[in-house]
Amino acid sequence: MDAGIIASRYATALLKYVLETGAADRVYSEVRRLSAALDRVPELRSLLDDPEGVSTEAKMKVFRTALDGDAMSEELDRFLRLVISKDRISLIRLMLHDFEEKYRRHLGLVDVTMVSAVPLSEATIDAFKAKIKAQTGLTALITTRTDPALIGGFVLEIGDKMLDTSVKRQLDNIRRSFIDNNRRIV
Repeated sequence: MDAGIIASRYATALLKYVLETGAADRVYSEVRRLSAALDRVPELRSLLDDPEGVSTEAKMKVFRTALDGDAMSEELDRFLRLVISKDRISLIRLMLHDFEEKYRRHLGLVDVTMVSAVPLSEATIDAFKAKIKAQTGLTALITTRTDPALIGGFVLEIGDKMLDTSVKRQLDNIRRSFIDNNRRIV
C-alpha cells in the first residue's frame, strides 16, 4: 500500500480522535514541535527507524526529549504507541506533516509561500490574503521570502500548487522558445 495513503489515514484518525477529546490545540502544538525536531535532527530519524534495535519505551523517550522535556498529552502518547506497535514508525514524519495540514484545513487555514524579487509591503500581502480568501474560502498564513534572481514578479505556492509570474520564468520561456524555433531552421 502507498505510504502516503497510510500516513494520511493515521493523520485523519489522530485528527478525529483529538477533536473528540478536545485536545486538538495542544496536540497540534506538540506535533509541530516533534515534526520540527525530526526535520532538524537526522539522528532522531535514524534512531526511530531502527525496528529491532530500539524498544518502544526508548522511542517514546526520544519523542519526549524532542518536546524539550514538556509533558506529552495522553492523546499523542497513545497515538505514537499505536504507530510503533503497528510498525509504522518509518512513516511518522509523513503522518505528523499530514496531521498539521489537516488540522489547519479544519480551522480554515492554508500555508502560502510567496517569493518575490523585492520585499513585499503589508498592503500587498493583505491584498493577496484577500484574493486567496475569495478564491478558496481559506485564510492564508503567508510566509514571504526575497530572491533577487527572480528579477521581478513573484512565485506563489499554495499547498502543492504553484503560480510563477516571475520575470526570470518569462525570460526562460522566451529563451526555450527561441532555441526550439531555431532548431527547426538549422
